[in-house]
Amino acid sequence: MLPLLPVLAICFVATLTRSTFGFGEALVAVPLLALVIPLEVAVPLSVLISILVAAVVVAQDHEQIHFASVKWLILFALLGIPLGLVILVYLDTNAVKLVLGCLVVAYSAYGLLGRRTLHLERDSRLWLFACGFFSGVLGGAYGLNGPPLVIYGNLRRWDAPQFRATLQAYFLPASILGATGFALHGLLSSSVLRYFAMSLPAVVPAMVLGRYFNRRLHGRSFFRYVYAGLIVVGALLVAFSV
Repeated sequence: MLPLLPVLAICFVATLTRSTFGFGEALVAVPLLALVIPLEVAVPLSVLISILVAAVVVAQDHEQIHFASVKWLILFALLGIPLGLVILVYLDTNAVKLVLGCLVVAYSAYGLLGRRTLHLERDSRLWLFACGFFSGVLGGAYGLNGPPLVIYGNLRRWDAPQFRATLQAYFLPASILGATGFALHGLLSSSVLRYFAMSLPAVVPAMVLGRYFNRRLHGRSFFRYVYAGLIVVGALLVAFSV
């Protein structure tokens, strides 16, 4: 029998996280789904849900997207992905996770507890390169694109709807490329598509509820929640490295 209820519950929580904050669903979905379904099903399923959420947000809230920022973030991320793959293949995975986790926790704690950081009134090509490139590196190595994007969104003082929509415009092409790769390698199996169809009764209401919550998070409070989430992410990376 298919583990329907656990899959629905996990997909609901993961989608609610993504729809509310703009990122983070893979960190919820993949480890938990892998406990109840095979990993080769869990990962493509997470990517398909990512495509659906990103496409809906982009269609609904395209007026909130900073397209100029997205263009450069994607371009510079493409430059960073090969380095991320090198890290994944050749470096000590646990050591990299430990260092990365410590950096994420340290910066997020600073953002959560410290005073206002640098404010960019307009796009900075230097910061776009730094955040986009390292997003590509982390995405290529661990599928962890989010933290550098959070930094850039905070520097630009995007509000919650702008942050959520702009990140989806970044994630949509990345997720489509990922799904294309899975399809070329035969990983978009009938099981994946069946689970995706089964997940829709949980994913759709989670998207609606997440959009509702996102619009009730204002200003500094939004990034407090985001940084708190990143501290959890960093702590998990540290825990998984030992």
